Amino acid sequence: MQGNAPKMIIPKMMTGAVLPGNSTVELRQFEVPKPGYGQVLVKTKASTICGSDIRAIYHEHTGKGAEGYMDGMIAGHEPSGIIVEEGPGLKQFRKGDRVIVYHISGCGICYNCRMGYMISCTSPLRAAYGWQRDGGMGEYMLCDEKDLVLLPDELTYLDGACIACGFGTVYEGLEKIGVNGNHDVLVVGLGPVGLAALMLAKAMGARKTIGVEMNDFRIDLAKKLGLADYVFKPSETTVDEIRALTNGGVERAVDCSASDPGRQTAVRACRDWGRIVLIGEGNTMTLNPSPDMMHSQKLIYGSWVTSTWKMMDLVERLVRWGIHPGDLVTDTFPLEKASEAYALMAGGRCGKVAVVYPD
Repeated sequence: MQGNAPKMIIPKMMTGAVLPGNSTVELRQFEVPKPGYGQVLVKTKASTICGSDIRAIYHEHTGKGAEGYMDGMIAGHEPSGIIVEEGPGLKQFRKGDRVIVYHISGCGICYNCRMGYMISCTSPLRAAYGWQRDGGMGEYMLCDEKDLVLLPDELTYLDGACIACGFGTVYEGLEKIGVNGNHDVLVVGLGPVGLAALMLAKAMGARKTIGVEMNDFRIDLAKKLGLADYVFKPSETTVDEIRALTNGGVERAVDCSASDPGRQTAVRACRDWGRIVLIGEGNTMTLNPSPDMMHSQKLIYGSWVTSTWKMMDLVERLVRWGIHPGDLVTDTFPLEKASEAYALMAGGRCGKVAVVYPD
């Protein structure tokens, strides 16, 4: 319940997980921070692992700019929790509120920040939780109030952690292309983000949901959860098979594979006047513009994370739809086993992986 403050003694020290960049996790002791003006202290309840953590931090520190992980920073940019201490100057949130942490803390005054898209803030003041400031793989988090989204009682802390990046990112992309009951929707790449795309596409009324994936575990998971009506493994005939199944191609396609062949599949399996959104990050995209896009009048959108207002909109819709992002979590670990959690996520035989904290 919002504002129902828990009674607890806040310790002076806490445990947090850092990523040295050599495919290992280190647990270290940190002082529990004190909230300043406009800030709160959040007791972390759940923190999920994102593919970008594996791609840009876990194996080696290759990130620059927005993905420039600072050595020794507590990892985790997909957290949810409960406010346990208030700093002065708060405008809305209070001790006892359940919250999702939007993982980029922007400058707050540039054009993108005022639009709610702190992800696109280019100010030197921009700092992402789990990258350039301490994140959710610690028992407590110091958060700016402006970066919080209220987590309603109908959603769990696992739901909130999944929303914090993955589901928010997918919702933004689906909103750009528009999905409704007139559309067959193709999702290429059924990792946690692709599975989220299938779940949300179904909730938005998609007529058929179709997946393309080579990982047998994730194919089975998509079928087990009832998210994909059809799943194809990548092959030279995949595009033709999808176009035959849909009588000419899907109306909407989502690439979560971040691979050149996967992106080609998303574009070429789309019918005339179709819309495609690119969500998976990295690598290249090779197309023949005239037959692939121009002659068929297709639109391709790029989409990067989401905005705070769109995340608030998603939270409201999830409650209305009665669906739970946490259903995609296949494995949970306590913080002391964070090393096992990251190794499992890096191996790919899983859905979403989460670190959860005791009450």
